[in-house]
Amino acid sequence: MGKRNNQRKNKAMLDSDDENSSVSSSSTARSDLMSVSGTDEVQVDKDSLLEQALDALYEKRGSTREKALAAIIDAFNTNLQHQFVEKKFATLLHLCLNSIKKGSSKEISLACHAIGLLALTVGSGDNAHEILEESVIPISQALKSQSDSLKTVSLVDCLAIVTFVGATKTEETERSMQIMWQLLHPKLGSNVVAVKLPAVVITAVVSAWAFILTTMDGCSLNSKDWQEYISYFSTLLDKDDRSVRIASGEALASIFETGSIEKFATENKTTPDGSVPEGNKSREGYTHILGLKSKILNQVRSLSAEAGGKGSAKKDLNSQRNLFKDVLEFLEDGYAPDISMKIGGDSLQTSTWSELIKLNFMKHFLGGGFIKHMQDNEFLQVVFGFTPKRKHLLGVEHQMSSGEKVSYALLQLGLL
Repeated sequence: MGKRNNQRKNKAMLDSDDENSSVSSSSTARSDLMSVSGTDEVQVDKDSLLEQALDALYEKRGSTREKALAAIIDAFNTNLQHQFVEKKFATLLHLCLNSIKKGSSKEISLACHAIGLLALTVGSGDNAHEILEESVIPISQALKSQSDSLKTVSLVDCLAIVTFVGATKTEETERSMQIMWQLLHPKLGSNVVAVKLPAVVITAVVSAWAFILTTMDGCSLNSKDWQEYISYFSTLLDKDDRSVRIASGEALASIFETGSIEKFATENKTTPDGSVPEGNKSREGYTHILGLKSKILNQVRSLSAEAGGKGSAKKDLNSQRNLFKDVLEFLEDGYAPDISMKIGGDSLQTSTWSELIKLNFMKHFLGGGFIKHMQDNEFLQVVFGFTPKRKHLLGVEHQMSSGEKVSYALLQLGLL
């Protein structure tokens, strides 16, 4: 019963939030009509502009490089630059990495975004894996200097994207998650000083960590890891900042959705010599996690009905209530929210926390380029199981004569 209410609520919420993301089918048809009628406007040679921007990344003046990176980001957001990437993949990657190593906070932020867009453009494969392997160390080193929130958030977002696209082994994903975890929960030592992170950074790191978790098999992590994660995110539910609480709630839902915590009841029951001390430890860990889950249920129940006054941004109150109502229903009844989002004339749907977290993160990272990428980026279409009708129709359209194409476009416009 609650599931149906969630479906209705979440569909309405996303449809209203993303009304600017929808692409008019009549506009698309009008564009198709112009194309088949031979009345296309002359297009600027975008490859040439990208070449100029790439050349500008060699300039010594930082402001020049910043403008060039902004132009590259705009080009990659508005179109899938496959031809340019085929020719200039390695050059663009290493120039962006050079900006991360030597640039200002603004330049680092722009370079991070460009690298993320490059990874999403090439999709999974050898090039994406190269991006990950070449980027991890520069990003990790840059994160050690947390002088600027914008820079830190951009570095974390970039690490999340390149890991999501390029990681081929569990160890590679765990490495990136550990880098993020050290930001949130550093192991203090003689050379490590505790730093209080701004709420915006905590939110970004938790969201990025949860995003990468969606690619993991939960069973690959041990009970000690899960206890640490669950316990820490539970403490974040008590923080004053709503964005921190919302991100932590989503992360916890994703953790519990893996279902892997149940395995701790029987994990390592026997050792090679037949003894059971590890089994006892595992059962203790499982019992501890169940205790944490009970605590989290109470926290979630309270946050789903919060009256206000806790947290500075009142506009986020409804988002928090809705999110934690969904988390509460999931923890109590096992129902994840169903989401339906309009993309042009098509619907992108999610039915698990993992899918929802991936959707939210991609929308956040791509911003205004999200719709274009969902319509044209085959990698993202595979990730979300999304096939635009337009893509299917274009396959049929190849078999039409020119006259049939004009008639079809007119029909789409309602002129026939």
